[in-house]
Amino acid sequence: MRFSVLHKGDSGRARLGEIVTPHGRFETPVFMPVGTQGSVKALSPQDLDDVGVKILLANTYHLYLRPGHRVIEKLGGLHPFMGWNGSILTDSGGFQVYSLARLRTITEEGVVFQSHLDGSRHFLGPLEAMAIQEALGADIIMAFDECPPFPADYGYVRNSVKRTNSWARKCLDAKTNESQALFGIVQGGVYLDLREESAAELAAMNFPGYALGGLSVGEDRQARQRVIETTVKALPEEKPVYLMGAGKPEDILDAVMLGVDMFDCVLPTRNGRNGTLFTSHGQMAIKNARYADDDRSVDEACRCYTCSRFSRAYLRHLYMAKELLAYRLNTIHNVYFFTTFMTQLRQAIKEDRLAAYSKDFFSSQEPRD
Repeated sequence: MRFSVLHKGDSGRARLGEIVTPHGRFETPVFMPVGTQGSVKALSPQDLDDVGVKILLANTYHLYLRPGHRVIEKLGGLHPFMGWNGSILTDSGGFQVYSLARLRTITEEGVVFQSHLDGSRHFLGPLEAMAIQEALGADIIMAFDECPPFPADYGYVRNSVKRTNSWARKCLDAKTNESQALFGIVQGGVYLDLREESAAELAAMNFPGYALGGLSVGEDRQARQRVIETTVKALPEEKPVYLMGAGKPEDILDAVMLGVDMFDCVLPTRNGRNGTLFTSHGQMAIKNARYADDDRSVDEACRCYTCSRFSRAYLRHLYMAKELLAYRLNTIHNVYFFTTFMTQLRQAIKEDRLAAYSKDFFSSQEPRD
C-alpha cells in the first residue's frame, strides 16, 4: 500500500490523499461500505461499481465462523470469492470484543468467543487474527485490539490500552504477507492522555496506517472531537488515519476537518433496509404517509439509479409491502449518497473551500422525519 498527501486544505488538518493497493487506487477522504460476511447487504459488486465504491470492509470474525477462512483461501481469497475487484479492508474481530461482550472472555493472550451461530467456543488472539486475515487476502488488515465499552473507568481503559498495544506488536511480528498493509488501532476511550500514550507507542512501531477505535459507541460529539483531534496530532502526518465505525455525515465532516482519511459504517445499508434514506437536506423516513402519492424522487439533487427511475410513492409502496426490491433500491441510494458526499468533500478540500462547504452543509439539514 502507498499513501500520498495530494493537497492540504484550508480547514484544520483536512487533506486530500491517495491510496494505492494491489487492487486499485482511490482518493481520500473515503467511505467504505460494510460487507461483514463478504457481501454489502442487498447490493451486488456491479451495484457497488455503479455507485463509485472503490474499497469496502469485511469482517474477520464472521468470515472465520462462516464459511471459514480456509475455505475462502482455497477458493483464491476474498476478492474472487465475492466477485469484487476493488480494494478490501478486513477488521480484525476486535470490535466483536465489544459487540459480543456477553459471549466472550478476555485474557492477556486473546479472547475466547462463544459462537452466536451454534454456541461453540473459539479462541481469537493476535496470531490467529493475522493468520485469518492473510488467508482472506485483504489489501488492508487490522491489528487485533480490545474495544472497551462506554462508559468505562480509567483503570479499565488503561489496562485495555496496554493489552491492545501488546497485541499490536504481536500482530506486527506475526505478519508474513508483504502485499498486505497492517494498521495499528489506537484505543483509550475518552481519556486524552491514554489516547496520546497509545498513539505514541503505536507510532513507534511504524505501521503503514493507523485507526481510531472505540468511538461512536455512545460518547457525545464534543468528546469524540476532542479524542480525534488529540489522537491525530499524535500520529505521523505521512500515514493514513482511519476512524472506525463513524457513519453519520455530520460526524464524517467533523472528522475530515480534524485530519481523518478513511471511514466505515453500517448506517447506509442498515438504514436503507429500515426505510431511512439520506438526502442533501437530511434523513427521510420513506414509510411516512406524506409520501404515499408523492411523485418526486427521493432527492432531486441525486443522480443515482433509484432517484433517476422511481418516485417516493413507489419506494414507500415497496417498503410497506415488504418487497425485496425496497431494500436494494433504498441501499443503492444511500450508498450513492455517501460516495457522492465524499466526492464533494474531496473537491472542497482541493479547492480550499471546506469551511464554506461545512457551513452550507449544516445550514441545509432539515429536521428528520
